[in-house]
Formats: sequence, C-alpha cells, structure tokens
Amino acid sequence: MDIGLVLQTDPPADLLVERMVRAERKGFTHGWTFDSVVLWQEPFVIHSRVLDRTENLVVGPMVTNPGTRAWEVTASLFATLNDMYGNRTVCGIGRGDSAMRVAGRRPATLARLSEAMAAIKDLAEGREAVVDGTALRIPWVRDGSLPVWMGAYGPRALDLVGRQADGFILQLADPYLTEWMVRAVRSAAKKAGRDPDEVRVCVAAPAYVTDGSAEGLAHAREQCRWFGGMVGNHVADLVARYGEHSDMVPQELTDYVKAREGYDYSHHGRVDNPDTEFVPDAIVDRFCLVGTVAEHVEKLERLRAAGVDQFAVYAMHDDVDGVIDAYGRDVVPALASADPV
Repeated sequence: MDIGLVLQTDPPADLLVERMVRAERKGFTHGWTFDSVVLWQEPFVIHSRVLDRTENLVVGPMVTNPGTRAWEVTASLFATLNDMYGNRTVCGIGRGDSAMRVAGRRPATLARLSEAMAAIKDLAEGREAVVDGTALRIPWVRDGSLPVWMGAYGPRALDLVGRQADGFILQLADPYLTEWMVRAVRSAAKKAGRDPDEVRVCVAAPAYVTDGSAEGLAHAREQCRWFGGMVGNHVADLVARYGEHSDMVPQELTDYVKAREGYDYSHHGRVDNPDTEFVPDAIVDRFCLVGTVAEHVEKLERLRAAGVDQFAVYAMHDDVDGVIDAYGRDVVPALASADPV
C-alpha cells in the first residue's frame, strides 16, 4: 500500500515544501494539497517547488474542480509540471465544495465534471479536446501522462468514477463503507467494459498516532473531530438528494448528521472548527486513524483488504511532523513487510 501526505497550503509555503521533502525521505509516495484558493494559497505554484525538491514524489491536488479554472488552464498547469519534472503529477478532482461555495457558486454537476475530466486529461496528454464548443490542443505536449482521480461519495458519483476515472478518492477511512463504495466503483467499471482492478483507490483521512493512554486518545480525537464535520457536509448533500433512509446511501453514513446544524467554510478543515460538536467519538474512530502504531497498521491492513491502494494522511492537527515521522519509522515498513510477494 502506498502512503501519501495531504497538507493545506497555509503560509509559509516553505514549511509545506520541507514537509513534503521529509515525507518522501520517510517512504511516502504521494504529496497532495487542498485546492481552495480563497481559503489557502495557490497550490500549483507550491507544487512546482515540491517537485523541484523531490525525486520521485507524485504530486497533485486533493481536489481541484471544473469551476475555478478554465479547463485548458488546468491541463496546461499539469502538462507544464510534467514537462519540467517528468510525469509526476496526478489530477485529483471533484465537483468543488469549499472552493466553489466560498465564492458563492454551486458545485459543478456530475455531467460537467465528466466533461472536464475528459478534456483536462486529453489536453494534458497531447490530444485534442472540445472545451465549451471549441476544439483545442496543446501543441507542445510530448509523451504526457495525467492520471485523473475523482473524489466521490454518492451513488451517481461512484458510478462516474467507475465509468471514467483512473482512480477513486474517498475521504473517510471506515473499512465497511470503503468496501461498499469500492464495490460500487468496480461494478460500474465492469459494466462500462473496463478492467475494475485498473481503477486505483485512495482513502484519505486524518491520522494521529498516540502512546496508548486514554489521555492521548482523547486528545487525538479532538484534533481529528473536524474531519467528521467536513465529511458530514458531503453527507448532508446526499441526504438532501436521496433521503435519510434511502437504499442508495448506507445508513451508517447518514445517521450521525442528524444533529448537524450548519457549516461555516471559514473554518473548513480546521481543528478549531466550531461546527463539529455534533460529531461523536465513534465517528472519529471510524472515519479517522487514531491510536497506537499497531492500531494504525491493523486498520490499514483492513483497508487494503477492502481494495485500497493508497492511504493519504490528512495532517491537519498539532502533530504534523510527529505523524510523518511515526509513519516513516513504523507504519511504512510494517506495511511493506506485509505486502504480497
């Protein structure tokens, strides 16, 4: 299983770059950043620095969207980075949550997202694509390669991942729900005539390593509780679309948002988010990785058994360097030793 690191592009950018360099040295394979340019700094500028300072790290946004940049601009960004540093980028993309809503816009429709994924991939790999009715091609692209990994939760989005995307990004680390969603993605891929095993699966969630004490676990939960609020924001959209008890969405994913009252994007992805008080400890434990190294490894093994190829560590808490070091020292070697020959 690959291990990635996800960071917000908070200033100073140099600190993020140093942490990505450190992560690669510790055995991490991917470096991801948020892409919400009002809330955080512009990620692609920082991606160029990360790529320049690393040798093999694959870098990309988790996630960009079809609305904040013209598609040919997004494609050219990736193609330029690939031309400068080798094909070491990945396009994580979704409908657009914080990036769009903070700017007063609605997230893209799935139809629009599908068109964007096809156009960005084709343009970045040197092929012609139609963008808003005009045929375009980037003439200087040579041997370009851009995997497009889509973030999704709901049934229709999971279906689109299976039909079109190169990878699936799931922002929660619950093995039961992961297995349910991976099965939906691979079923859609098979129906579309694709090899289901070629769709890569990345689970992204906060990870906090503790010393095994009750106090340490309580602190870790508080540091990761924000994630339940962020996921709950997506789940609320699903409930609004499909209904609270729809067979289309697992009840385990919808029950906990009943006490949710709202969501303030100015605190998006932050430990001090006041809109996460409704998130119980049980959801933090299910959706995140909190506990000792042994408990992290055990859960990651369960996720791997559910079809996960990469776990991306959301390091948005008070021990970013500690979790990078703990994973590099203990978790990465443990997973490597358990890899099938």
